[in-house]
Amino acid sequence: MTGIASALRALAAAAAALLSVTVTAPAAQADPEPKAPAEFVALRSVDPTIIQEMRYPTAHNFMGVPVDGYRQPLCILTRPAARALHHAQTRLLRQGYSLKVYDCYRPQRAVDHFVRWAEDLGDETMKGEFYPRVDKSRLFADGYIAERSGHSRGSTVDLTLVKLPAAPPGPYLPGGKQVPCYAPRADRFPDSSVDMGTGFDCFDTLSHTDDPRVQGSQRANRQFLKKTLTDAGFVNLAEEWWHYTFKPELFPDTYFDFPVARRSVAGH
Repeated sequence: MTGIASALRALAAAAAALLSVTVTAPAAQADPEPKAPAEFVALRSVDPTIIQEMRYPTAHNFMGVPVDGYRQPLCILTRPAARALHHAQTRLLRQGYSLKVYDCYRPQRAVDHFVRWAEDLGDETMKGEFYPRVDKSRLFADGYIAERSGHSRGSTVDLTLVKLPAAPPGPYLPGGKQVPCYAPRADRFPDSSVDMGTGFDCFDTLSHTDDPRVQGSQRANRQFLKKTLTDAGFVNLAEEWWHYTFKPELFPDTYFDFPVARRSVAGH
């Protein structure tokens, strides 16, 4: 009997160990990254003709490093916003233009990265191009950086116009000479867009959509973009000629944090 009892105890211990493995193994293998809700899509799946020059997965942005949360150069938006861009693009193609997007959905972890960078007053790596006339200590007070962004709700996009046939943007060379984002188009970074008076993400009042100092073809280009997108249901942020939000937003009060990656919208 002692032998049987010992065998039973051993069997019970083995069963308990197996149960422990069965219960804990799936948790250990679980994917910690959140995925996008079903209402989000990759813009390319709705309109593959819209040009994408996604800046934040690269070092060519106001921080000078790839931004947290951007795993791939991909535009992700809520489906209504993506469809509205498709309608605008269809209209533009008939007129010899294309939209080009710089940023779309932006995870909260990217916004947090912006905040950490803005608080580090010693890091002015990209000042010469993106904020030559703004003291970095003023970025929060002047509204250039904030702890929340409408981009994280999924219906906001940063974009411009490109005259067709589209030329490729110039290569960005880290550490190269920086030209102010408000310099004449021929001098600043060649990103192939029409002349809007400033480059994308230019921290300067010249970026205000209706700044009276911006005249001629530059003003006409801004107004052309604004009318096209307004007709498609977007609302412009007055301080940034490139910033548009589709209304009504699907998620007006929710700030998401899934990464910008194809796997986040796989199957949508």
